[in-house]
Amino acid sequence: MAVSTAAIRTRRRTRRFYVGMAVAIAVTVFAGFSRTYFLKAYYGTPELSRLLHLHGLVFTTWVLFFLAQTTLVAAGKTYIHRRMGVAGAVLAALVLVLGTTTAILRVKGGSAPIPGVPPLSFLAIPLFDMLVFGILVGAALYFRHRLEAHKRLMTLGMIALTSAPIARLHFPMLPPGPPTFFGLTDLFIVAMLVYDLATRRRVHPATIWGGLLIVASQPLRLMISGTPTWLAFAGWLTR
Repeated sequence: MAVSTAAIRTRRRTRRFYVGMAVAIAVTVFAGFSRTYFLKAYYGTPELSRLLHLHGLVFTTWVLFFLAQTTLVAAGKTYIHRRMGVAGAVLAALVLVLGTTTAILRVKGGSAPIPGVPPLSFLAIPLFDMLVFGILVGAALYFRHRLEAHKRLMTLGMIALTSAPIARLHFPMLPPGPPTFFGLTDLFIVAMLVYDLATRRRVHPATIWGGLLIVASQPLRLMISGTPTWLAFAGWLTR
């Protein structure tokens, strides 16, 4: 059966969209961590511990891996994409373990990147990032044979990690803090909603539920971060 011109156009738009999202996320990560990691030699920022170097290496590899996988699909090389899937699962697990470990150890050392926020309260932000990332990427791997759900969940998993680099950027017209960096993170989700509506006339369930998970987790972590229960839990983690 011949493929219609409309179907070919939709396929091309899909490929361009997901590659564009992967590039935009990679650029965001680079910009956010340029001063403290990628271009730190030019900015004279303090030296990093071995753990932070390992953390940066693994997270950078994950971002590049996601970009490569998205590009392979766009180029029609799905066989290679699938063969790299196991490596991706291992790499995602490393991201989860290192992200969680680094967050706990930094808070244990008294570090909290948001001025005025107590370290134990701040810990809720990165730990929720890791939780949401793990759920979305785990769901994407589970639904790896349902391509429409898989690619959306993987992209949302990447979006869940962008709050950290965005929080390190400076926006003169916007106040610093969680409302700004969470709000800017959510623009990536808005882009997915618009794409779904433009190409499908409806929003895919993976976009709905994955997007809601990210958005709902943002105020939730802020609400619980100062509660006695959370502070006790965070204190136990960082003993």
